[in-house]
Amino acid sequence: MFSKELFGQRILEQRKKHGETQKVLAELLGIGDTQIIGIEHGRTTTSAERIALICQHYKVSADYLLGLTDDPEPKYEVKP
Repeated sequence: MFSKELFGQRILEQRKKHGETQKVLAELLGIGDTQIIGIEHGRTTTSAERIALICQHYKVSADYLLGLTDDPEPKYEVKP
C-alpha cells in the first residue's frame, strides 16, 4: 500500500546519498524547494512525470520510491 511518508523518506534518502540539496532537486523537477520539503516530510506527493524524472536522475525504480518493493534497482534499462 502506498505511503506518502515512505515515499518522502526514500526521496530524502536518495537526495542525500547523491549529495544534493533540496534546491538542486527542486530545480530538476521545476518546482519550489518548499514543495520538496513537503514531499520529504510525507505531506504531499508529486506527478507521475516528476516521479519518472526522479527515477531517471537517481537510477532507481518507481516501484521502490512508491514502496512497492524494497529493491531500489530498476529491472529495466533506465533511459537518459
